[in-house]
Amino acid sequence: MISNLAYAGFVSPNAEAWRSFGPEILGAEVVDGSNEIEEAPVRLRIDDRAWRIAIHHGEVDDVAYFGWEVIDGELTALVARIRAFGCEVHEDDAELAAERQVGRICWFEDPFGFRHELVDGIAEGDDFTPGRDLVGSFVTGEQGLGHVVLMVPDADSGIRFATEILGMRQSDTITTGPMKVNFFHCAGHNARHHTLAMLAVPGMAGLFHLMLEVTDIDDVGTALDLVKKQNMLLPMDLGRHPNDLMTSFYVRGPSGFDIEYGTGGRVVDDETWEVGSYDRVSLWGHRAPDDGPPPPGIMRRVG
Repeated sequence: MISNLAYAGFVSPNAEAWRSFGPEILGAEVVDGSNEIEEAPVRLRIDDRAWRIAIHHGEVDDVAYFGWEVIDGELTALVARIRAFGCEVHEDDAELAAERQVGRICWFEDPFGFRHELVDGIAEGDDFTPGRDLVGSFVTGEQGLGHVVLMVPDADSGIRFATEILGMRQSDTITTGPMKVNFFHCAGHNARHHTLAMLAVPGMAGLFHLMLEVTDIDDVGTALDLVKKQNMLLPMDLGRHPNDLMTSFYVRGPSGFDIEYGTGGRVVDDETWEVGSYDRVSLWGHRAPDDGPPPPGIMRRVG
């Protein structure tokens, strides 16, 4: 069973821009030595884990992989379930495990073309040092890196993949007009409201955003001031979501996808949680630019 999103990797021609965007805007720490090898990925930390985000050099902006931490002792059973679903699973690549700094790793590609890495034994690093002053800290630990929202060509296939294969549970849905987003959490008693969400876009697959959560609203406000001072693209300004109650804004990062930066997200207790449905994206705020929301920067045709 999946316990959280452990890390995420991307490819981009603008990988080097993360050396400033990561620490100066997000408050992340650039991993020491990530510029000592030509074409080495830029790696970022937001806690004591060795790394959480990697930006590999490439010709186009795209998702490279998502790394999922698996509950101790359950990796073999999860691999068997994925194979039964019809996906080819590559097991126990020692060289890849060393690169990712994990004890064990298996990986597969889902029906939508995203690569998923299943890992355990994730390495710790030195004490985390934020790239700029933070009042609080990032919300990680048992809740992992944050959450991702993906675009997939078919809603039913997305639900089946998240629940039957990854073993997640549905938190709720938001439906506005023709758009419906399904939200999923990792099973547990103190789980992030959603670690994965999926929006159906017929014929397309892509990344809508990656969310990072901090513990203090002042760190959100400071980041927003920095974004506006540098005239960065704000696909959605400050607002609050009705389902996870996250107070956040969205900034377009250097590599085509958005970062949701927020605080105050709900946690789920599976003993008491009831799946809900909502008819709006925000309780307040989250306003798009005057000329409309920008299209996602990472999308490709599938099927």
